[in-house]
Amino acid sequence: MIGAAGGTPAAILPYSRVVGQDELKLALELNFIAPGIGGVLIAGQRGTAKSTVVRAFALMTGGRLPVTLPINATDDRVLGGWELDALMRGEAKRQTGLLEEAHEKGMLYVDEVNLLDDHIVNIILDVVSTGVLSVQREGIDTETHVSFGLVGTMNPEEGSLRAQLLDRFGLMVTTSELDTGERHRMITTVLTFEEERDVPGSDWLRTAEEENRQQREGLLAARGRLTAVRLGTDVSRLCAEAAARTGAVGQRGDLLVAKAARALAAKEGAPRVEPRHVRRVLPFALRHRRPDSVHGSELSWGPDEEAALDELFG
Repeated sequence: MIGAAGGTPAAILPYSRVVGQDELKLALELNFIAPGIGGVLIAGQRGTAKSTVVRAFALMTGGRLPVTLPINATDDRVLGGWELDALMRGEAKRQTGLLEEAHEKGMLYVDEVNLLDDHIVNIILDVVSTGVLSVQREGIDTETHVSFGLVGTMNPEEGSLRAQLLDRFGLMVTTSELDTGERHRMITTVLTFEEERDVPGSDWLRTAEEENRQQREGLLAARGRLTAVRLGTDVSRLCAEAAARTGAVGQRGDLLVAKAARALAAKEGAPRVEPRHVRRVLPFALRHRRPDSVHGSELSWGPDEEAALDELFG
């Protein structure tokens, strides 16, 4: 997709043409359908298309690139402050912060969140969870209701994220390695995109735009269906038992499993949450809440975790 960001074309591969990374794409979509999930954390090594997928998703859903938090962001930049140029002229003019800009654009993207100051990350996660941006500082006393999707990325090789902050992200996914066939398709797709974006009236781009439009309408329809999707007591108990069997630390994960499963049911147009929905989203909600993850080691979800759930799900 060549999207418009403030009127400037952004040459980002269309979301519908991104090869692989199915778990990452599903997590972004569930968080879009049910913003109360509270954000997605993406872990992966450099060069695994984390940023490309997020930007393509933002363009597909909102038509704009996400607001990106710089690594050296200050309180003033995040929360808003006074414009320095205006102050030097003796004028008091408030500068909008990045969180309010994210509300306008729909998404805040925090690249390398594990390298940010914990204080800044705390502020962002508090605002996402409460939906309220309250600023009380020199000459400023405001309270604004904000809502936006939060997506953070991290490369585990460059450092971990404190357990308290890890737990505050609703879902977590790890980028996957592409197999040979997917690598081949990725090369072909990217080269084709780079050629077609310079072709006036490109059929390839027009088809991709139409696919994006259909996906966007599907997600919006799912968001509209969300509250009508029923979650029975048997399924909510299943969420709790699954969290207990995988040793999830705390109880936040139990609730996130239920929210993500309901979003998945809404995406599929199902009237109620079924066990298969729960099973599908369990890794997203519990991977970063397992004891090994909380203590900064493995962020994986593999055969041992699946085996622990086999009896429960049959």
